[in-house]
Amino acid sequence: MSVKYGKFELPQQITVDEKTASSTHARFAAEPFERGFGHTIGNSLRRMLLSSLEAPAIISVRIEGIPHEYMSIDGIIEDMTNIILNLKGALLRKLPKEETSYARETRFITSTLEITQDDLDKNKGQYSVTLGDVVADGIFEVVNPKMHLFTVTKPMKRQIDLRVAIGRGYVPSERHVLRDKTSDEILIDASFSPVRVVNYYVENRRVGQDTDFDRLILEVTTDGRITPVEALSYAAQLGLKHFDVFTQLDAQALSFDTGESEIAGDQDEIIDKLCLRIDEIELSVRSTNCLSGANIETIAELVSIPERKMLEFKNFGKKSLNEIKDKLQEMGLHLGMDLNRYGITQENVRDRIRQYQDERKQRTEMIKIED
Repeated sequence: MSVKYGKFELPQQITVDEKTASSTHARFAAEPFERGFGHTIGNSLRRMLLSSLEAPAIISVRIEGIPHEYMSIDGIIEDMTNIILNLKGALLRKLPKEETSYARETRFITSTLEITQDDLDKNKGQYSVTLGDVVADGIFEVVNPKMHLFTVTKPMKRQIDLRVAIGRGYVPSERHVLRDKTSDEILIDASFSPVRVVNYYVENRRVGQDTDFDRLILEVTTDGRITPVEALSYAAQLGLKHFDVFTQLDAQALSFDTGESEIAGDQDEIIDKLCLRIDEIELSVRSTNCLSGANIETIAELVSIPERKMLEFKNFGKKSLNEIKDKLQEMGLHLGMDLNRYGITQENVRDRIRQYQDERKQRTEMIKIED
């Protein structure tokens, strides 16, 4: 049994301003929120965007023949300190997949830099070495390959080793713990956070005759290691993950008065749809098997489950989820529906649907007798 609350405005859509959107900047707008919730959600998302997202960064460098960072290098204009400062600006992109067992391990990028006299002659005696010249490993995508690292003035051949890790926030060099560190490996401060700037604004939004609802606007700027859409999506999922623990409290669930019919059509039509078995609608074999494995037998059981819970089922992925959402939308239904108005809850859904099915069967038989 759930506790009935009054109508509560919840955001129905989020839009992206396509005119100003780019690979590193986007402006999002979500509405409507109850008064005050724009600031609550906006500030929470901003904090998670700036502090909690992960990305790869270089945490150490080793250049053949250079034992420490406080020395100059023969044939290179910049000293080692300046080279390290330049390396801090390296932007590498990699999205470790769940099935990759070594996704969180540090990786070495090793390259042999060879500058010949011909290279120097073609560049008027000075060859500019860029990040793309020393990062040739296919595991990472170089966002800024033309970033200048150092300038070579003499023919040279040296091995350069870069150690890359995935982390979050800002980690100074003294906090890196490397068990296999060599004596000539120089640690570097690492800025893992891929989000540079987040601003949020709250505007008034009209709903019906009321004008005191909130419209949340988020402006997200990244450094290119992830897109703004990815950043906002990851931050939202992090927030939901942290709220999960509070749902374990032993308290009654809430249901909300929508103020209007949740879906079009009369009650009998809706109940007829809810009584359908999963194998009576057109779904792929994979989606049907996934639902069967989750012990979901009817549409009523399916729509009573929140969308975020669906992905927790075994072998259930985004593709199956999108297929199911599209099919439910065709039927005028959606995941996470409140079925309390029909006397259906997650606890009694099977019994109530079985009862509805029996009642319809009896009515059908009576109609046949009368005819």
